[in-house]
Amino acid sequence: MAAPSPTMGSKALETCGLERILEALKLLLSPGGSGSSSLQITKHDVLLATLKSNLTALEDKFLKDPHWEKLKLLRDEIASKAEWPQKSVDVTWNFTSQAFLLLLCLKETMIQLAADFEPGKPNPRTPEAAPALSPDTLSISQQKTVQSVLQFVVTLGVCPYLMPGVGVPLRYRTEFCAVVQDVVSLDAAPATTRRLYASCKVLLSVAQHASLGSLIFCRHFGDIAAGLCQLGFCPVNRKTPKPEEEVLTEEERVLSKEALQDILNQVYQPLAVRELLILQGGPLQSSSGMKTQDRCRTPAWLRRLCGQLLSERLMRPSGVQAVVRGILEGAGAGTAGGSDAEATAADWKKCDLIARILASCPQQSLSPESYYQDICPQILDLFHFQDKLTARQFQRVATTTFITMSREHPQLAAKYLLQPLLAPLLRCLNTTEIPESDLLPGTILVTEEELNRCIEDVFKVYVVSNEPVTVLMDSLFPVLGVLFSLYCFTKQSVSHLRSLCQEILLWILGKLERKKAIASLKGFSGLDNSMPSLHSLCQFKAATQGGILITVKEAICVEDEDEDEALYQKVSSEQCQVEHLGDLLSHCQECGLAGDFFILCLKELTQVAVENEAESKTKPFSSKSLLELELHQTLLVENQEQKLLVLQLITVLCERMSEQIFTNITQVVDFVAATLQRACASLAHQAKSTVESQTLSMSMGLVAVMLGGAVQLKSSDFAVLKQLLPLLEKVSNTYPDPVIQELAVDLRITISTHGAFSTEAVSVAAQSTLNKKGAEAQQQTSHDRCSDKSQRHLEQQQNHQKASPAGLKSSAIFTAQEAATPSPPAKQKSRSISTQQLQDVLLSAYDPQIPTRAAALRTLSRWIEQRETTILGMQEKLLKVFLENLEHEDTFVYLSAIQGVALLSEVYPEKILESLLAQYDSGKDKHTAETKMKVGEVLMRVTRALGDMVARYREPLIHTFLRGARDPDSAHRASSLSNLGELCQRLDFLLGSVVHEVTACLIAVAKTDPEVQVRRAAIHVIVLLLRGLSQKATEVLRDVLKDLYHLLKQVVRFEPDDVAKLHAQLALEELDEIMRNFLFPAQKLEKKIVVLP
Repeated sequence: MAAPSPTMGSKALETCGLERILEALKLLLSPGGSGSSSLQITKHDVLLATLKSNLTALEDKFLKDPHWEKLKLLRDEIASKAEWPQKSVDVTWNFTSQAFLLLLCLKETMIQLAADFEPGKPNPRTPEAAPALSPDTLSISQQKTVQSVLQFVVTLGVCPYLMPGVGVPLRYRTEFCAVVQDVVSLDAAPATTRRLYASCKVLLSVAQHASLGSLIFCRHFGDIAAGLCQLGFCPVNRKTPKPEEEVLTEEERVLSKEALQDILNQVYQPLAVRELLILQGGPLQSSSGMKTQDRCRTPAWLRRLCGQLLSERLMRPSGVQAVVRGILEGAGAGTAGGSDAEATAADWKKCDLIARILASCPQQSLSPESYYQDICPQILDLFHFQDKLTARQFQRVATTTFITMSREHPQLAAKYLLQPLLAPLLRCLNTTEIPESDLLPGTILVTEEELNRCIEDVFKVYVVSNEPVTVLMDSLFPVLGVLFSLYCFTKQSVSHLRSLCQEILLWILGKLERKKAIASLKGFSGLDNSMPSLHSLCQFKAATQGGILITVKEAICVEDEDEDEALYQKVSSEQCQVEHLGDLLSHCQECGLAGDFFILCLKELTQVAVENEAESKTKPFSSKSLLELELHQTLLVENQEQKLLVLQLITVLCERMSEQIFTNITQVVDFVAATLQRACASLAHQAKSTVESQTLSMSMGLVAVMLGGAVQLKSSDFAVLKQLLPLLEKVSNTYPDPVIQELAVDLRITISTHGAFSTEAVSVAAQSTLNKKGAEAQQQTSHDRCSDKSQRHLEQQQNHQKASPAGLKSSAIFTAQEAATPSPPAKQKSRSISTQQLQDVLLSAYDPQIPTRAAALRTLSRWIEQRETTILGMQEKLLKVFLENLEHEDTFVYLSAIQGVALLSEVYPEKILESLLAQYDSGKDKHTAETKMKVGEVLMRVTRALGDMVARYREPLIHTFLRGARDPDSAHRASSLSNLGELCQRLDFLLGSVVHEVTACLIAVAKTDPEVQVRRAAIHVIVLLLRGLSQKATEVLRDVLKDLYHLLKQVVRFEPDDVAKLHAQLALEELDEIMRNFLFPAQKLEKKIVVLP
């Protein structure tokens, strides 16, 4: 639309400078240097007079001032070639025409100056010097003058001639614009359409210069675009033709349309989007806050046109980003990422608006599929901005768009959004065929950047948006196995992806249907191999930048050692996988998922028991071929692996889950039903066994407690309990014990009557369980003081080869009680212990079954803690029992013995300590080094329990540990030094004269001992000594502090072991801190007030 620049006289351009043109523009704007602000407060009469005065003053300057002659020649030459009418009875149009002529003069002058400019060669001696500016560069003050002129010509030459509803009306802008609306004479020649066409044409011609174009479009693009829309697309009114109004030819209308497309493609695209939204009828962002209810409605043709143009902006490359920026910046956020960006990101309404715009297929698109194919990659790119504030805006828009598209077009969203999003994970599934070119060992299938971006994007789309749309859930479900494998890999080291993977897995497990969630957990654990998982040829590896990548595994040579190593790696990997699954399920207890999976594992355990019995009765293959026998053996091995996996799962769940694993009565009933089914399955093959007896006791104990009133049951709960009726009936018919049969029948009656009728047997069983009556209950109560009490009992139930009758029966009674009521305090007095009970417990302390022996030792410890008179009278016998159990290899047994000896030492410290010190100081022929180290642990527990009273036994303890530091066994020497360090840490000022002996021992060991572990222990003792004494070290160690310092410096310099050096460095740091505080004590603002007598 812009006319080509006419060729001007070279002589005029040579002598006419920018300063003269800008001076003319200033004269045209504000006579007397009052500035444009004086015009803004005038009324229309004063404004007309001022415009006339400015035009007269400009003409006088041209006629009278010889310095302006060249500018006059240039202006006249441009005016003679201008194609618009320059004279009118309307003063505002005359003013606008003169301003247009001066702007064209400015443009031509700047073009000529730039063409004649030849920059000089840079001086190599001063390369840091800035290059010379082009002579067409405008200064800041000159730019302000040009901007003021542009504001005048747009206000006087464009805005008054826009139709109602096109653009923002003048009266809603500023007071000056409102005055202009009344000053402009619309009836005078030339016609309004011709004026608008001329204004737009001149402005576009001036905008061909880059500097002037940026000044025009950055502030006046909306008004120029509105004028071009009206000129090129406004329909002609055919009903009432008025020839004087139809002044535009078809060619001029086509030129206006092309000019509109050109400037839309030329300007900053978010600016174009924002202005088109305003033209379409978007909210007016006015600082004055004026009401807009009187504004004319946007014409329908303009709304359709703006919608079409916006769709074209969207379909362009990077169009999504332009639309997002345009809407957010136009919504009051300023530049994306600016100061208001965070507030805009919090406005979900704007994000929903953008999401609806992006999800709606425009009419220009061939089909929704082609539109999604073009637009979805741009939506994925919105997640990957580096600037934090910009990224926060765009990510929120992207996640909202994901959700909107997934709801409106789920199939297209899955194909063009979710599949590219999950492509790195789908690429390495075991259900995906890997190309042969990628099967070379070491080939990188997924790079570090791809995997990081994929996991972060999945976290944003799923966890942050927190919208469980069906297509989102279905798309993520196939890659859960790969996600869990990645989670397990991140648990082996430090990785920023660990928390993301954990949050994603927890989110999807919580949102999935319970059946699908359980199926996923079965796939994670290995119980279900049909679930898609990581390809057998793929493996995770640590990347160079701290992330993770996926590569093809290296080939394994078929050798015996390699096979053993591969088997070991497989077993350890499966074990770690089960442990990591337990960690993951520990976060799923509140929702009940962990409880449901635990019950599933118990049911699998029942199936294992049935299969074991069936396999024991299977006859060997006598008439089968070798191939069939080999196949049969392979199936047997797979079954055995499955059974071991079930047992391992139950063990891990028992250890990791808390007592809150069951969240409702249904899960408790399912747990009881699973245990009853397992017992009934075993009863079908055996008349009676210990395991089944105790399993039934536990299960029916739980039911009796619930029916006895420990839990408030509703009618719906009794409906759940009724699923136990067939199992209880089976027990009452098949179990040989009449007491169990009678209890099963009574429980059936109570459940069937909803508790209306309860026999005495049920009440007695419930009361007995709650009160822990009987020696067996007391025995198990002591056993249950250890951590994870009920889980350990369940583990004993599943590993039923390791349980004894007494231990299992007491476990059953305790479990029922634990489900109903908390344990009583440990210090609570019990009834007098009978001789028979004591003898039974002492015999159990030597039982070959580990649970029974440990429970007996715990029971004795509890009685000692409760100061039972019967127990306290036989201290020597108890000490002998505990010391003999110290030599047991099982951790549970010897730790229980250690606890018992420590409690006994609190009651009789002198006698017990003497015996313990003698045993600790005995020769190697009497006790092993391991036993003596266990005795050392007992001595340390006694030391902690004695507190300040330990000073009374200082001499024998220190001397014993010092003698232990000279023992031939290096492990015993290190243990003695460790015990010595803890003892000295507790003695403080009570070390006394033995400090010299201790120091001499430590120095000798640190310098001369051949074993590195012993030298480490000696240096660590010094660290503990300084750390324990703290500021007291300068007083307690004042005689040996210098020797210790020299020792530590020598260790740091000459010790070959890095750990010992580290201990010495830590000790020096402690010593440095102590001396700094001693030499430079902290200044305290204190004032002492003494009251005189």
